[in-house]
Amino acid sequence: SYYLKESKGSRRWLLFLEGGWYCFSRENCDTRYGAMRRLMSSREWPPTRVGTGILSSQPEENPHWWNANMVFIPYCSSDVWSGASSKSEKNEYAFMGALIIQEVIKELVGKGLGTAKVLLLAGSSAGGTGVLLNVDRVAEQLEEMGYQGIQVRGLADSGWFLDNKQYRRTDCIDTITCAPTEAIRRGIRYWNGIVPERCKLQFKEGEEWNCFFGYKIYPTLRCPVFVVQWLFDEAQLTVDNVHLTGQPVQEGQWLYIQNLGRELRNTLKDVTASFAPACLSHEIITRNHWTDIQVKGTSLPRALHCWDRSLHESNKNGKAPLKGCPIHLIDSCPWPHCNPSCPTIRDQFTGQEMNVIQFLMHMGFDVQKMAQQQGLEPSKLLGMLSSGN
Repeated sequence: SYYLKESKGSRRWLLFLEGGWYCFSRENCDTRYGAMRRLMSSREWPPTRVGTGILSSQPEENPHWWNANMVFIPYCSSDVWSGASSKSEKNEYAFMGALIIQEVIKELVGKGLGTAKVLLLAGSSAGGTGVLLNVDRVAEQLEEMGYQGIQVRGLADSGWFLDNKQYRRTDCIDTITCAPTEAIRRGIRYWNGIVPERCKLQFKEGEEWNCFFGYKIYPTLRCPVFVVQWLFDEAQLTVDNVHLTGQPVQEGQWLYIQNLGRELRNTLKDVTASFAPACLSHEIITRNHWTDIQVKGTSLPRALHCWDRSLHESNKNGKAPLKGCPIHLIDSCPWPHCNPSCPTIRDQFTGQEMNVIQFLMHMGFDVQKMAQQQGLEPSKLLGMLSSGN
């Protein structure tokens, strides 16, 4: 199933892959089926949905894409959009993420996608990783069907995970405690997951799990992809066993969190088009506040617009990037929420909003000590924190 909002005058199409974690064994898929049925069955899906963020048809909420044809593909395959296995004797569940995308494309061609100029395959969280895994396959599928003229691009939001060491190692029992590499390793076998050929060739047989990690698959992709990633992604911290529960963070956790930001920043340095704010959050492109976040004075919709223009220009004449229209935007400040445009943080227990200083104190951030390390007066450091410098 999918939801479609046509825009007859437009030759731009935006296909969005929904996210929502995954399950990788009979036990945790059973649990998921009990607790999150809508992520495993279409039975209770509503007849219509309202698009928000980049799927909104309101120009003030979605300045550059409001007029596109919009397609929302709900996530019911629990396989990071990679599976290709039908229900069988030995498998109670079907995992068909990769096949769902192919079928939707096939059907949309008859509904106007065939005359498209641009197809943007977007997704958040597991859907963002799904974009990395499927964008080239979509381009190949359209070429094979005889639609060479469609420019296929990807927009991966909060799906660029690291296969790093967990803060505390735990056994792989469920989706939350399992280290990312181990979960995907088991998942691929369980889903009969498929990864792009070009990425697969980089790794030994049995090592296909590597292709689920953005920094490893990105260099093998042919289609242009824009990567949106919080430097302190909440889902990444969860699988790394850093749980921010309202207790002050221990120093080891604090150092781990800062290091995560550094590692992530490092993996994005060769990514041509990226937007990476130093915030603690998860998912952004379908949030209605997605226009508010800025990196170095540029908002995400503006950066995407600049990327559109740069691809359009380079198709024409391969010129240098446009002046005053940046597409490689990564925060350089070192801790969560050092960017003043980050989304509001709420205390997980009281639900009250916190400003940056309250948040850092709440996290156990030691202003005196940090000021000393930076060679600053504590009051000056606090001033810098609240203004975001």
